[in-house]
Formats: sequence, structure tokens, C-alpha cells
Amino acid sequence: MFWSDKIANEIGIAYREKISQKKPLIIRDEKTASGRVHVGSMRSVALHGTLSRVLSERAVAHKFLYEINDFDVMDGLPVYLDQEKYKPYMGRLLCEVPSPDNVAKNFAEYFGGEFVKVIEEAGYTPEFYRSSDVYRSGKYNDVIRTALLNAPKIRELYKKISGAEKSEDWLPLSVICENCRKIGTTKARDFDGETVAYTCGKEYVAWAEGCGHEGRVSPFDGNAKLPWKVEWAAKFVVFDVDIEGAGKDHYTKGGAREIANAICVEVFKRPSPFDIPHEFILVGGKKMSSSKGQGSSAKEVSELLPTQLFRLLLIYKDIKRAVDFIPDGDTIPVLYDTYDKYAEKVWGGITDDESRTFELAHSESLSHLLSKRFLPRFSQIAFLVQMPHLDIRTEVEKMKGTRLDEKDISELEERATYAKLWLSKYAPEDFRYEIQETFPESARALSDIQKKSLTAVLAFIEKRGLPEGEELHTKLHEIRKEVEILPKDFFSCLYLLFLGKPNGPKAGWFLSVLPLDFVKQRLSEAIS
Repeated sequence: MFWSDKIANEIGIAYREKISQKKPLIIRDEKTASGRVHVGSMRSVALHGTLSRVLSERAVAHKFLYEINDFDVMDGLPVYLDQEKYKPYMGRLLCEVPSPDNVAKNFAEYFGGEFVKVIEEAGYTPEFYRSSDVYRSGKYNDVIRTALLNAPKIRELYKKISGAEKSEDWLPLSVICENCRKIGTTKARDFDGETVAYTCGKEYVAWAEGCGHEGRVSPFDGNAKLPWKVEWAAKFVVFDVDIEGAGKDHYTKGGAREIANAICVEVFKRPSPFDIPHEFILVGGKKMSSSKGQGSSAKEVSELLPTQLFRLLLIYKDIKRAVDFIPDGDTIPVLYDTYDKYAEKVWGGITDDESRTFELAHSESLSHLLSKRFLPRFSQIAFLVQMPHLDIRTEVEKMKGTRLDEKDISELEERATYAKLWLSKYAPEDFRYEIQETFPESARALSDIQKKSLTAVLAFIEKRGLPEGEELHTKLHEIRKEVEILPKDFFSCLYLLFLGKPNGPKAGWFLSVLPLDFVKQRLSEAIS
């Protein structure tokens, strides 16, 4: 059973009564807009968005909420920003830091807005909101009051669960300094029921400098914010959240989710939401960081793939398994092969997890792509677009065996576009091809058995010419077996002769698109 269907079954059991009463389940997710959002964050979007899709299929009333958290402190400077320009804003709220382009409303809106666009273009449709609006509207006032009145209990939970000790005057709150507007440099104390005292410390944190101001202020209506783990629990309460997963790093023993769940239950007196730990998308085996600028951004990766392939990347592995995306490796060609394999299952009437994945990889606006069409292999298209002497449509018609219809042509054009993009930015040398106009020096040291196999290939071609790719490829395998040469030794010498490198696309297909006289001349030179 596909992972989203399995989780939906568990949700159905956990919320059987609420579902039967037609009360909408609340799914929630969020991202802090502290910099360029990396593709890893799309795994969580896909998790919740796919669950929303499955619940809709089952006619389960629900809402999918997505928060752009702009009411968090700037406590790290992205390496790709002007450090001197932004250093004075360290400790300020993200929604009060200027936008890098001086056009967007603020820093958080610049980066958050870019991520919202990626989510929407990927076909996920949550209801978006900004954290700053919720704080300033007063919706957090009641939970802030409850948290302050239960500060001893929260301190106790921190110590019990994670071993973190808080001083007796510590309050679960950060106040915005009335003088310098910094929030990361303040320490609150002494809640009297309506106001808190605070100090904006010059050396309270190492990454920002406070102004030294002391004062007393109401903690309500956006004048202050809760610390992350308390705030997470508060969000469960304020938005009446039923379902909210998170990255597996939050689920370590004594970690953020365990503390948030405990505060939710023991302080706010509400059951914690349905938990769904998930793995990340890694770029080259590394987890991404928004502030450090490591890895590939969600925008960059989404632009490298058509929407259905991007969605497939996000969901095709179980949500508890990491997805390693290596744009300068073979990830993209393999992903296309996976898509094609799943498509053939759907079109062949096979029902399993792979055919289910194919269906969920297509948003409602892409439902027309569920119908059958010819899918030329991406690696072959990537080869063809590098061969200016060839007409791509003619060559793909040879692959199909009949004329291309409108759906086939649309698919071909899309794959050609993305193949050129990938080749121009990331494709490794293994996928870059250039026909060698002169005999490659690297092909002059062929072994006797390699020359014997090439002699057999030349004899066949002189008799039959160059048949279609599949037929020629089959014949090449027959020749290899007859000559008793190892596959690696046989095919590498063919690639060396024509490409100057020991690897290349499917050999029979590759040779079939070359000029006959050129192939015969090169083979003759090799065995002479």
C-alpha cells in the first residue's frame, strides 16, 4: 500500500468520530522564511499535500493550512547576502528586515513569496497565512497568557524531557524592544498578569547586540513571541491542528516535537496532533540549510523538471526514506526512467504502489498526462539534442515505429527543452556527447578481440546497412556473444571510436542514427 494511503487509513481510525460528524480535519505545515528555501522543505509540503489529496478522494472534510513564518528572529545571515548591510538587523523580526530587492514588502516576504510560488506551481493548494498576522491580530493572546502563567510547569517539562535547565525567573517569551525593535536580544521576566519586564542585553547573545534598554510592556497583540517549542504547541491549539508531520530531526529523544507535544497536553490541555516524522531530500547526500545557502533551492530544482517529474521526485520513495537528488549526476535521467516505468504500469492496467505513485504525481491540472502517449527515453533525447545533423522528430518516430500524434509531439518537445536545460547547467561528462570527426587517439590501442568484434560488426553493416535502433542493438549483442568478448570491452570500443570516450547511450540506437558511410569508414580504420 502506498505510504499516503496507509497514513490516511491510520488518520481515519484516529479521527473516526470527528470524520463521521463531518467536522473538518486540520492539516498544518510551515516554513520559516529565513532565506532561500531549499528543495528539502518541499518534502513536507508534498507529505501534507498528498494526504490532503487522498482525504479529498475519500470525501473527508479537511483544511490544509500553510504558514510562512515571518515572525521569527534573524539569528543567522545567509552567505549569499551583503553581510555588512544586514548585520545591523541581526536580532530583528524577519518581517521587519528590508527585502534584498527593495521591492518585496520585507525580507521574509521576498523569500517566502518565492517559496509560495514554487508550492503553487507544483500543484499543491494549501491556504497560506503569515505568522505576523496571527500574532498582531491577537489570536495568540490567550495561549501567551496561559504559557506565562504556567512558566514553572514549562520549565519543568524542558528539564524533564531534554535536560535543559531554565532559571527561576525565565519566562517562555521574547519581547520586542521598544527602543531598537530587536527581539533576539531581550530577556523577559516578572509577568504581572498584563505586562512583563524585560532587558535588551548588549551581550545576551553572541550573534546580535542589544541596546541595553529596560522596560515593561504588554506581551500581547504582536509585542512579543513565544519560543519555538512553546510556540509550536501554541499553534496546535490556535489552529486546532489534527495532522502535522515534521522532519525526523525534530523527533529525536528530548527534541522539539516531544517537548511541544508535552506542552500541548500538559499546559494547553489539548491532545497533540497526529505525528508523521519524515525524511528529507538531500542534495549530494547533504541536508539543506536555508541560512547557509547549502544545496539547491526549491526554485532551482523545480525549474529543472516539469511539474509531474518534480512531484514524482517528492513522493516516489516512502516518506520515511531520504531522497538523494544529485543534479550533476544521473538523478534526472533515472527519474525520467522511473516515470516511464510507472506510466506503462498504469496504461497496462496494473494496480500497485508504482501505478498509484504515477497518479498522485499529477495534479488536477495535469490530469491529461495520465492518458497514454509515447515516452522517448530522456537519455536518448539528451543525446539527440546534441546532434545538430539529426531531426529529432524523425528519429523519435523511428523509435515509436509510427508517426507521432499531438500528445507525442508535446511530450517530445517538453523532454527536449528540459534535456537542453539540464545539459547546459548540470549534466556530467558521461551524458555529454560529441561525434569525433577524426579518428580518436584513445581508440588506437584496441585489443585483438576488440578488432575481431568490430570486423564482425562491419561485415553485418556492409551486408544490411544500418537497421533501426532496436534491431541493430539486438544484433550487436548477438555478435558480442559469437565473438565471446566481454560486454564492457565490446561496447567501450564502439563508444571510443565514435565519441572518444568509453561510454555512451544505447549502442545500437546510437549507431543507427549516424551516417552509414561514416560508420563503415570508422570501423574500417579501426581494424586496419
